[in-house]
Amino acid sequence: MRADVQQVADGTYLVHGSNTNWVILTEGDAATLIDTGYPGDRQQLLESLAAVGSSPEAVAAVLITHAHNDHLGSAEYLRSTYGTPVYLHEDEVPHARRDFLQQVSVGQVLGNVWRPGVLPWLVHVLRVGGAEQHPVAAPAPFTGTGALDLPGRPVPVHTPGHTVGHAVFHLPEVGALVSGDALVSGHATARAKGPQLLPDMFHHERARAVASLSVIEALSADVLLPGHGPVHRGSVEAAARLARERAA
Repeated sequence: MRADVQQVADGTYLVHGSNTNWVILTEGDAATLIDTGYPGDRQQLLESLAAVGSSPEAVAAVLITHAHNDHLGSAEYLRSTYGTPVYLHEDEVPHARRDFLQQVSVGQVLGNVWRPGVLPWLVHVLRVGGAEQHPVAAPAPFTGTGALDLPGRPVPVHTPGHTVGHAVFHLPEVGALVSGDALVSGHATARAKGPQLLPDMFHHERARAVASLSVIEALSADVLLPGHGPVHRGSVEAAARLARERAA
């Protein structure tokens, strides 16, 4: 299956992999890659870079919203093969090394397997390596404040709850927000469509995930690029508010 690459703004692409999205920001052939999909999405990831006129050698950095297997999948591959630095929020760095794991357990999934969509999702996860661990050997924290000196000038913003070091990336130059799993627009295990939190079993601390929606509300953007689901166009402030109402 080929990755679905969608240009959403100048030099800004949302890529739909297998149930998980990643984002590519380009300046010429240089790129910033935000998240990397499942381990089994690697060929789609490499094809998506080629589709936007870049290559793994031209990726200046990999930014990770959070270190779950469906977002971290090829980060270590890019680091070890091409020397690409991998950056996360400082609280998420040990998670990427797998010093600890804040991810839904098999027991939690099995306890929810009666819910619509959970069993097909679980089968897919196993097929694309979602149960494997691919820790990053040498992840690094973001340094400084404000925009990172990378293609797209992303601004990391800490939004804990889904994991302790989850971060979103504000793209003020194009009016967009890369929201990872802090705010999504759909999921294989969710009935609702549109802005929402993921189902409760996926959050390390649900109350903090709900609280982080207020942080997202304060970011000026009108294009939402989520970790799961389609691009959402419209006020991100309103999208976060709707997600909080749905979570009440």
